[in-house]
Amino acid sequence: MTQLLSIFLNVLVPVFALVSVGYVVGPRLQLEVRTLSRLAYFVLTPVFVFNVLSQTRIEAALAGRMIGFITLVYVGTIVLAFVVARLLRRSPQMTAAYVMIAAFGNVGNFGLPITQFAEGPEALGVATVFFLANLVLAFVVCVTAANFSRGFSLSIVWQVFRTPALLALPPAILVNWAEWDVPTVVARPLDLLSGALIPVMLLVLGTQLAAAGIPKLSSDLLISSAVRMLGGPLIAFATVGWFALPELERNVGILQASMPTAVLVSIIAMENRLLPEFITATVLFSNALSITTLAVVLLLL
Repeated sequence: MTQLLSIFLNVLVPVFALVSVGYVVGPRLQLEVRTLSRLAYFVLTPVFVFNVLSQTRIEAALAGRMIGFITLVYVGTIVLAFVVARLLRRSPQMTAAYVMIAAFGNVGNFGLPITQFAEGPEALGVATVFFLANLVLAFVVCVTAANFSRGFSLSIVWQVFRTPALLALPPAILVNWAEWDVPTVVARPLDLLSGALIPVMLLVLGTQLAAAGIPKLSSDLLISSAVRMLGGPLIAFATVGWFALPELERNVGILQASMPTAVLVSIIAMENRLLPEFITATVLFSNALSITTLAVVLLLL
């Protein structure tokens, strides 16, 4: 009980405290969520990815096993979501919503700070590898599912690889592989911008949740949330042994597999007019519920 309380206070409360600040002050200060989101998406995230990965030393074989593990877990939850929706005889639109909710974990907003607090600053580089792997898979699956009735297009794949965070990946790998030292005049602004990402993302998440309002509970909301919040960690714990990951990479991978649904899923749903009210409500519910489920996962780790 003491260990659970310590995890709750020292790992989860600091994260949810910043989300709560955004939830309270966002509407009162009339913060422009779109502007802050675009700042985080187009500037802070690629800078963070470059800054962290250019300095993180991970063997190629280990990185491959990490990517294989997180991909297997999220593909497993996607398949589980699809099967559950079909067994429940849900419509194609609701089935696509189940898949999207399962596919995209909140590995950025929640995953990065919780990993940092739980495993230490050295875990950020590891968490970023998992974050990028899920980002690629999730964008492909979510955009494809949202547009399924209109057919698949290669433009979907092209849009994925134009994601700013992924564009920062090649130069980061090059600097890392060549072991170049970034000049101080460049490194210091990058450090400052990189450090701003996590607090800005958490404040934005709180503001977005405030704008969404209190979700209306339904059976589909509860079931699809359970697939993401329970299916993810169960598959992760069941399969992590197959990949022979060191302890740090194992713990971070399981944490990233246990995250609630990303807010970006609701944005994709709105852009494609795929049950946006239901998906937004589910995103809000799963993120609120995660303070309990993540505490349990952290205790098991």
